[in-house]
Amino acid sequence: MTNNRSLIFLVLGITLMGCLCLVGLGVAGVAFYRLNSSATTPLTGPYPPATPFLSGPYPPVTTLVATELAAAPPTSFATTPPEPDTTPVAPPSGQEIAPDVLAQMMEIEQQVIALRGLDPNGEFDRALFSPDQLRERVINDFVQDYTPEDAQQDTLVLAAFGLIEADFDFYTFYIDLLSEQVAGFYDNETKEMVVVQGEAFAGPERLTYAHEYTHALQDQTYDIKNGLGYDDEPCEADSERCAAIQALLEGDATLSELQWFTTHSTSQDQQDLFEFYETYESPIYDSAPAFMQEDFLFPYNQGYEFVNFLFTEGGFPAVDAAYLDPPVSTEQILHPNTYPNELPVTVTLPDLLPTLGDGWTLLDNSVMGEWYTYLILARGHDENTRLGDVEAERAATGWGGDAYAVYLSPAGDATALVLSTIWDTLTEASEFAEAFQEYATARFGPPTGDLTWESDGVVTLFVRDGDRTLWVAAPDLATAQAILAAVQP
Repeated sequence: MTNNRSLIFLVLGITLMGCLCLVGLGVAGVAFYRLNSSATTPLTGPYPPATPFLSGPYPPVTTLVATELAAAPPTSFATTPPEPDTTPVAPPSGQEIAPDVLAQMMEIEQQVIALRGLDPNGEFDRALFSPDQLRERVINDFVQDYTPEDAQQDTLVLAAFGLIEADFDFYTFYIDLLSEQVAGFYDNETKEMVVVQGEAFAGPERLTYAHEYTHALQDQTYDIKNGLGYDDEPCEADSERCAAIQALLEGDATLSELQWFTTHSTSQDQQDLFEFYETYESPIYDSAPAFMQEDFLFPYNQGYEFVNFLFTEGGFPAVDAAYLDPPVSTEQILHPNTYPNELPVTVTLPDLLPTLGDGWTLLDNSVMGEWYTYLILARGHDENTRLGDVEAERAATGWGGDAYAVYLSPAGDATALVLSTIWDTLTEASEFAEAFQEYATARFGPPTGDLTWESDGVVTLFVRDGDRTLWVAAPDLATAQAILAAVQP
């Protein structure tokens, strides 16, 4: 559903003079900045925060693409731009790179090569775009592959799990988001590295370039698309695996970025960054649903923690080894000690269309993963239904594998869902069951029967059977019971 050109956009996370600066990634292959004004203020989320970076993951309902973003000087923009023209157009061309800027780029490349320990073995193009040119290119790419219909489908799935409201305008939100300080990317399809050109090639741009060049080295060494299987089709089939790979890629680039910053940045670079973030604002990001704000940072925060764990154990050779045996779940990213031996259990669900009857359609089916299990419990759109961070983390920990499916009713006015999860132990299944009952009561009101909740035209059933739990929801009790009967062993 998302951009089938694997763009990689950068996140900045630099503790600088008491200012923790964050940049995040969007679910549809876009990214943008976020500023946390105090380095001493803990970030949201109970999982280990990146040190000294961030804390925060990736929706299982959209095709994952390798994406990320870098720092761009603030520019003015329309909060809601006109509906984009989806007619294919030639991408905007970059600006000519001045000799002194090219010299800086080449110097940073050599510094990153020495720090990261990967030798270049291929060609890539460098490009400088103005903020307007870069924004135009990214939006054009986005709208070619992500339609309002795609966005509506994602909205229905996310709303079914309580993460956003059913009338949330996903498509306009992403267009607005792409208008907010888009900064740069590495395109592993075209082998092109693009950095925004501000008033100068200054600290934010130089730091961005160090991060992005790491991606070029990753691609030349490991082949992001074909070697790692990080592309639209395989990621749509297994978004959980691709979320883990993205965390590896971004965590690696963030570690390299940090090492470059601490080793090679100048006092002017540091001053530039401080001044940039001192005045930076991100109203679109700040208006994002709570789960998105947390999720956008997962590849960078938790990815950094995962890669730093490997680096601490065995330096960059240990990181390089992870590309030969990549992580396959967000559980492995969140708990690096489970990598590589603890693999997800494959969970299957039957086709429920015969059970649901004529006119029902499948909206989405995939794997939820530990991270999204946590987000559902702790970052629902209604803050009154959210469990505490520690409680939600405890409930999600022990995830062993899952499968979910969401269906749309014939009239298009209701959904049905099922989430089947296997837990590592009986105790962990019991902990999730207890947490889910608290969550369901907060979201739907007191149970109307044994582990049954009814509210606003939704009937929710929950069953725990040993190390397996089942969450079923449908417009009426008869349909919910029919689904439950079809999926129970």
